[in-house]
Amino acid sequence: MKSLIEFVAKSLVDVPTEVEVTERTYGRDVHVSLKVAEEDMGRVIGRRGRVANAMRALMRVAAARKGLRTTLDIIQNG
Repeated sequence: MKSLIEFVAKSLVDVPTEVEVTERTYGRDVHVSLKVAEEDMGRVIGRRGRVANAMRALMRVAAARKGLRTTLDIIQNG
């Protein structure tokens, strides 16, 4: 999950060096936190949250194949 979200986020932002992804696993639950620069928050969230929801959907599909559940938090870095 971590590498998937990191790849997508770095492809979207202007400052890819500020992208940080952390992944924590609690049994079957995987929690992913994405930190991006303040000026890139809009790009990662998208209009009406469409980009963020698309990333969550990708994670859900990848997790379902492994029998896991996922959550994604997007946090402003800095």
